[in-house]
Amino acid sequence: MEKRRLGRIGHPTSVLVYGAAALGEVSQQVADESLAQALAAGINHLDTAASYGHAEERMGPTVARVREQVFLATKSTERRAEDAWRELNRSLERLRTDHIDLWQVHAVCDLAELDAVFAPGGAIEAFVRAKEEGIVSWVGITGHTEQAPVVHAEALRRHDFDSVLTPVNYQLYTADAVFRDHFDTLYALVQERDVALRTIKAIARRPWTGEHRLATWYEPFTEAADIRAAISWVLGTFTGIAGLATAGETTLLGRAVDAEAHRMDPSEAAEHLARIEDYRTIFV
Repeated sequence: MEKRRLGRIGHPTSVLVYGAAALGEVSQQVADESLAQALAAGINHLDTAASYGHAEERMGPTVARVREQVFLATKSTERRAEDAWRELNRSLERLRTDHIDLWQVHAVCDLAELDAVFAPGGAIEAFVRAKEEGIVSWVGITGHTEQAPVVHAEALRRHDFDSVLTPVNYQLYTADAVFRDHFDTLYALVQERDVALRTIKAIARRPWTGEHRLATWYEPFTEAADIRAAISWVLGTFTGIAGLATAGETTLLGRAVDAEAHRMDPSEAAEHLARIEDYRTIFV
């Protein structure tokens, strides 16, 4: 699997980042098997969150065994410093480790949320403290929705975050000129500052229509050719993206691994994706 430099962090990260939202509601056996599949495929970067159901707890046994072999990231949705600090300590216990490589302020999707993070007594104080005390090595910010890139660019103006996790896929970038402009601004900024950039929602197809058949909150691509095109487009179009998170569904992991191993030219991928008639934004 291709490795890319994770910005100033320097970790040679696998371009597929294990999205542990997939483990929120699964059994320990399913979690163990999925993580083993990821590691065997060459994934060396695990990304989870305290808010992902039982994911941190399910990851604990594997993390304890391979801790020095993987880059471990988790997140907090708490907005007050004392609450975020408490959550960090719970994450350490669940993940069976004494340090986190990357701790992220999670789900900052609009400027009001960003203001809450930076208010007196806000979560950013816990993140600064954790880094100063060496409990976490690096700090980052994440978010969803079309507004995330502009919010994350503003976040970088307020604080020198080491990492950004933001959404992008072919549909978002090509169909929404405002999103595209904001993403391009963020993309230039992270490269200028050597900030690690990772992305989410590469294989998101549309909002669910009818029964939710998978664990993802949106309907993902499930056909191998579509997944191959979606992943190829993101990684081939933006070489400054260090990695993209796999979808929050364990049964799709193997297809993502195959897609990364057999990537197509970005222009070919774009032609394939442009022909999908029901491809649209999941942020509604």
